[in-house]
Amino acid sequence: MIYLDNAATSFPKPESVYDRINEVLRTTGGNPGRSSHTMAIEAARVVFNARESVASLIGALDSGRVSFTKNATEAINTALKGILKPGDHVITSAFEHNSVVKSLARLEATGVEVTKVSPNKEGFLRPRDIEAAIKKNTKMVCISHASNVFGAIQPIGEIGKACKSKGVSFMVDGAQTVGALPFDVTELGVDILAATGHKALFGPQGTGFLYLAEGIEVVPLVDGGTGEAGSPLEMPELLEAGTMNTPGIGGLAAGVRFLLDEKVEKIREKEEGLVEAVLEGFASMKGISIIGPEAASRRAALVSFNIDGKKPGEVGLRLDDEAGIMIRCGTHCAPDAHRCSGTFPDGAARVSPGYFNTAQEVEEFLKAVRAVAKG
Repeated sequence: MIYLDNAATSFPKPESVYDRINEVLRTTGGNPGRSSHTMAIEAARVVFNARESVASLIGALDSGRVSFTKNATEAINTALKGILKPGDHVITSAFEHNSVVKSLARLEATGVEVTKVSPNKEGFLRPRDIEAAIKKNTKMVCISHASNVFGAIQPIGEIGKACKSKGVSFMVDGAQTVGALPFDVTELGVDILAATGHKALFGPQGTGFLYLAEGIEVVPLVDGGTGEAGSPLEMPELLEAGTMNTPGIGGLAAGVRFLLDEKVEKIREKEEGLVEAVLEGFASMKGISIIGPEAASRRAALVSFNIDGKKPGEVGLRLDDEAGIMIRCGTHCAPDAHRCSGTFPDGAARVSPGYFNTAQEVEEFLKAVRAVAKG
């Protein structure tokens, strides 16, 4: 078995993640923030420590500005629907994930104005195009740091500067990059960051977070929590109504600590090398077309591709059945990205090596792709 679908969810996890989830489940059964007994206090400490670790990873000055969610989709929905109001204008790209596309479609129906900026053929946005689209009523720019189809790493630092100069909030979908690339919200000028725990952060599924810079106000998507009806809640509890996933958050914290100890730069170097091997292998084959940049250094650790005469679904099934290699095929919950790349409606096959993959596994993958392409 060779798992090469890390852009969907990373596998395997560091052993410390499995151990921490097991430990929290077995020894910390209290409900964080709901009681004053020992186990509840310890559960609250699990959550607090995880918040501190995430803040350290993303360069947030105040961990209290980090709220936990069940995934990046929930974080994105919370931010977009809790900030934008009828009459506001939001700028986004033409290749976003459905969590952004569908949220904005619903908001557009209520009177929010949406502008979609198109990328170049490699999937890169031009900051000047974003800046040119800003109007008097522009409330936010919302961009994916790296598309899960193109893989192109966007120049969010430049976009962040443009937003700051115009007094516009800058939101980033970091699902494919937080943990995989060095990321500092302060240096990059990011006001709102949505990320998932189960990909590059090595956490379990069912975890994610939303970071809001000081001064960014959001109406909660879900109501509940402690206190009387109408009593004000502040971040981070404002966005954490209900019982939290303490074991999952503990596992997420273990994944983040692994990243901090191992160093994101080291992980990036390994994954970039594996992607470079994939790209070089594809370049030596006939009938293979890729989506996104040709240089591994300019893309996240994923490569979407097609084989002439073969449907993406067929490619994925054959790799799994004939070689035990697992990748993802289709439109990747991002049909707009495939419209941009000209691969809609069938989509593409996507290979995404991770930190625990090896050069030998990539060679096995390339060998299997050659066999599929020939037969």
